[in-house]
Amino acid sequence: MDRAALKAQIDQPHGRGAAINPPNRFAATHTERDLEQVEHDEDFLEAQAHPKTEYLRDASQSVVTSNDSPDIPFRYSLNPYRGCAHGCGYCYARPTHEYLGLSGGLDFETKIFVKEDAPALLREFLARPKWQPEAIMLSGVTDPYQPAERDFRITRGCLEVLLEARHPVSLITKNALILRDLDLLRELAALRLVHVAISITTLDAELARELEPRTSSPAGRLRAVRALSAAGVPVAVMTAPIIPGLNDHEIPALLAGAAEAGANTAGWVMLRLPWSVRPVFLDWLARVRPLAREKVEHLLREVRGGELNSSQWGERMRGTGALAGQIAQLFRVCRRRHGLERAMPAYDLSLFRRPQPATGQMQLF
Repeated sequence: MDRAALKAQIDQPHGRGAAINPPNRFAATHTERDLEQVEHDEDFLEAQAHPKTEYLRDASQSVVTSNDSPDIPFRYSLNPYRGCAHGCGYCYARPTHEYLGLSGGLDFETKIFVKEDAPALLREFLARPKWQPEAIMLSGVTDPYQPAERDFRITRGCLEVLLEARHPVSLITKNALILRDLDLLRELAALRLVHVAISITTLDAELARELEPRTSSPAGRLRAVRALSAAGVPVAVMTAPIIPGLNDHEIPALLAGAAEAGANTAGWVMLRLPWSVRPVFLDWLARVRPLAREKVEHLLREVRGGELNSSQWGERMRGTGALAGQIAQLFRVCRRRHGLERAMPAYDLSLFRRPQPATGQMQLF
């Protein structure tokens, strides 16, 4: 391949949602790529055009975190991984990589931190004498079934601990890999201890490959909904994010597909562009959907009070204004039409049994 072609691939790396590394807002300095200095180094250029995913050990000493956000329907969460190789161009979690001294762009999807001790740390957390059972979300920030899970099996390890403890759990993913753990999920469902949400942004396979390059296909996700429902696992479908001018017209078809696959209910979230998500998503629009960029930006400003993002409680997940109201109304009508208003079953908290700590130390009382 000639250098011009390599340069083109570097500017739009295959299988990645981001093609840039925006500056870290916490760093005093940042670097700019200068390919002119390496224009004759074809091996280096080849590596830049096909960035590999690195897996790094995360030695966190605790894994369950809490939040008090009025916009989030769960209090406790556990994220087995930091960063996500799914590479979704719109991912709201991208800025979390900046706390690690990295970028929310390519770094977020190529440098994945792995919490190999998560199952043991979860066991210790549940064994605390003062802990009272309350649903823990897997994972809430990055996807617990991203490609790394095929090898590291950390999410499965956490599910095994939760099943042993008879502890409630909810999961959200856009990867059909969740079906690998159907045996555990079926047991948890029989005990009324699990809720699953499958995120489906679009039914357009081409758009999904461009926008969410390393996720399961839309058809694969619908098959996952169908298989989970058939196994008795309560399933919700999240049509998220809704991107005005790009996928909002798909709401009727998305909800029809969710209902046909057996989902209990459905939800939605308006696209959010906090911090480093904004330059990554706008760069994606310019590269991949240039003809739609002006329209999408205009409509985003329409639902965000003239801005591209809002961090205000109560509106950041839905937007404001006439267009946001129309999207919400369309969603409500379609959800009602397709019978997607069934409540997820209540968790049975009475089954909880405190697990024995990994140390083997028994409790006296």
